[in-house]
Amino acid sequence: MINKILSLNPILQAMLATLFTWSITAIGASFVYFFKKINKNIMDGMLGFAGGVMIAASFFSLIAPAVTMAENLDLIPWLVVFIGFFSGGLLLFIGDKIYDIYEKKHPKKIHETKKTSMKRCFMLISSITLHNIPEGMAVGVAFGSIVYGLEGATLAAAWTLALGIGLQNFPEGTAVSMPLRREGFSRNKAFFLGQLSGIVEPIAGVIGALLVIKVRILLPFLLAFAAGAMIYVVVEELIPESQTNKKKDLMAMFTLIGFSIMMILDIALG
Repeated sequence: MINKILSLNPILQAMLATLFTWSITAIGASFVYFFKKINKNIMDGMLGFAGGVMIAASFFSLIAPAVTMAENLDLIPWLVVFIGFFSGGLLLFIGDKIYDIYEKKHPKKIHETKKTSMKRCFMLISSITLHNIPEGMAVGVAFGSIVYGLEGATLAAAWTLALGIGLQNFPEGTAVSMPLRREGFSRNKAFFLGQLSGIVEPIAGVIGALLVIKVRILLPFLLAFAAGAMIYVVVEELIPESQTNKKKDLMAMFTLIGFSIMMILDIALG
């Protein structure tokens, strides 16, 4: 079976590899089914956990690789990463303001906290999805580089990258589905939206494999862009909301746990 997969065209392998990374996201999102009742302490803890995961992912999975890629492509690392990072945060800031304007022009007969919850959920899903696009492209580029015969491009390296990103996606799937459950979404809907944030990876993976040369130039910017979006959501929504809990110190520990798990996965599999 393994030999048959390895004998396929590298672009097809890129699709299979990113389908694997998406499936791990779905498994992480399925954790939402393990909680029968909604307990505020647990859900606030998971919100803090999600914040920790996203902070770690923004550096170890996005900014650090962006710097390395920029250096390898003879770009100016600090400039590329700064422009990408700030643009990602700015995009969600603008989206935040547009959402507020839309709510004022189209008021709905729902409680104000529900509006806030919907905006928080939208921003969370958007940031994780943006984060998965460049990661999917990175896997695609790794496989596409084999077709172009680029230096250092091997199937072993490409599959190792896919495995690392896939395992990193496990806590990210949980980081989306659990906060959605906290906001009142059904388990099925929370799971669906959690795994949906990872479905962009196979699409981005195939695009990366087909357009490997052009995408390689864009990847450092895209990685930093996703990091900026994630940090904005963490600072604007996740951490402040988790700290509304009476046990603020315990919620902070969940953030540290989320960061630590993601950091270990990134370093060990990086």
